[in-house]
Amino acid sequence: MRIAGTSYNDSMASQINLLTSRQYKLQSKATTGQSITAPEDDPAGMAQALGLQADNSTTAQYAQNISTLQNRSDLIASALQQLKTISDRVGELATQSSDSLSTSAEMQANASETTQLINQAVQIMNTKDGDQYLFGGTASGQAPFVAATDANGHVTGVTYRGNASVTDHEIGQSSSVTVDAPGKNTSGSGARGVITDSRYGADFFNHMISLQNHLLAGDTASINTVDQPALAKDEDNIINQVSNNGAVQSRLDVAASAASARTSSLNTSLTNVAGADLAQTLTQLTQAQNAYQAALQSSASILQLRTSLLSSF
Repeated sequence: MRIAGTSYNDSMASQINLLTSRQYKLQSKATTGQSITAPEDDPAGMAQALGLQADNSTTAQYAQNISTLQNRSDLIASALQQLKTISDRVGELATQSSDSLSTSAEMQANASETTQLINQAVQIMNTKDGDQYLFGGTASGQAPFVAATDANGHVTGVTYRGNASVTDHEIGQSSSVTVDAPGKNTSGSGARGVITDSRYGADFFNHMISLQNHLLAGDTASINTVDQPALAKDEDNIINQVSNNGAVQSRLDVAASAASARTSSLNTSLTNVAGADLAQTLTQLTQAQNAYQAALQSSASILQLRTSLLSSF
């Protein structure tokens, strides 16, 4: 039986192409560290790897959410601590001025300091996180608190321009958390208001304004019977806000640790499913390269032999 001359060429070309393809796949495995780069490599493994990658992507998004919320919660914590400091000082001023022996000059000085503390508290409650105000509820695009003053610079009122709504954020599968607290809530339900909440008798700005006015009038009786009890409710409310914020931060820390552990577990599983054994891959690549070079040499020798045979006729 005669064999067509082109059959040798076709066979050699096919063999070299196979070896070239094998080298390419092994080089890709060595470079990427992945043993599965296409569905045909391992259909079942590819499906499992894609599922693990999807889970990893979801976990990464949870981790990003947690990090963002931790930063925001830190800003809120700082603002609440500053507000607590103001509350402490206002309480001290009220206590000092409830004594009928306080002089008029002392009362006026305390009134002036109270006015300054009110303005400082307004600035704190207008703290921003990026382009969002922290204490305006979901109406976070404008400063939530605006103070009005009289000709003498005394505060006559503080208006709230936010709302009482807050947003839940996902931090894990079937798990969400709210880090925000509205500046004011008089609805009787929902998130507790930082400055004003009708459920707990909190109305910090109005209570400070009342103290300011009673100090200006030298009305120690009202300071003693009206302002001090009212300011005590504000302090309790602020302390509750600080406590809630601490609980949220603890929860976020736990969620961050869980997300990190989940990511590590998924990466390990993904490596087990689709990861390449580098030492084994490099050995196989060397073998494939040697086979490729041997095939080239054999092809060259065969072609040279055929050429010599043909030239002898």
